[in-house]
Amino acid sequence: MDVEYLSFKERSPELYNKVMLAKEGDQKAIAFLLERYKKSLLSMILKMVRNLDDAEDISIEVFEKAFRNIHKFDAKYSFSTWLFKIGTNHTIDFLRHKKLKTFSIHGEVSDGKGDSFTIDVASHDFDPQEILLKKQSHEQLRDIVSQLPAMYQTLIRMKYFDELSLEEIQKEIQIPVNTIKIRLFRARNLILGIMEGKRSNKY
Repeated sequence: MDVEYLSFKERSPELYNKVMLAKEGDQKAIAFLLERYKKSLLSMILKMVRNLDDAEDISIEVFEKAFRNIHKFDAKYSFSTWLFKIGTNHTIDFLRHKKLKTFSIHGEVSDGKGDSFTIDVASHDFDPQEILLKKQSHEQLRDIVSQLPAMYQTLIRMKYFDELSLEEIQKEIQIPVNTIKIRLFRARNLILGIMEGKRSNKY
């Protein structure tokens, strides 16, 4: 049989078994897949964003998204193809969001050599999650935060009540900054979900 028509299971039986175990929640299989693909995924993302810190953050988010949705993986196809598609889409979303957080200075600027161009400057506005959280009073926010798992309560209090930087939080709780970023992102989503639920219950 022509190799290009072989299924993922037939092409890579060992890897197929690891993916099937990962679908069942096997932590060793998940660790195996993470180790196998982390460098190639990071390399692909880095080519798109051209910033190592951003690429590392995105790759962590991609793996989390992939393993959270691994039950949707169709074993007829290659796992790497599926993972890299998630990575590509997630990175495109990141770049699109980053583009929205810039603004152009109106009009063109001349460089004195006959060429003109516009200048894009990063916006220092908070992202939508940050804006919504900042609009809440401390009393309202404390009430909502008390409903979160303890791990998220700690991070939200340090970030928004104590106003610590990510580096200061890292020194306090001794976990990587990338992990803090991801957990804060999850915590904000949980808070916004609670806020949305409260608004819905009013109607």
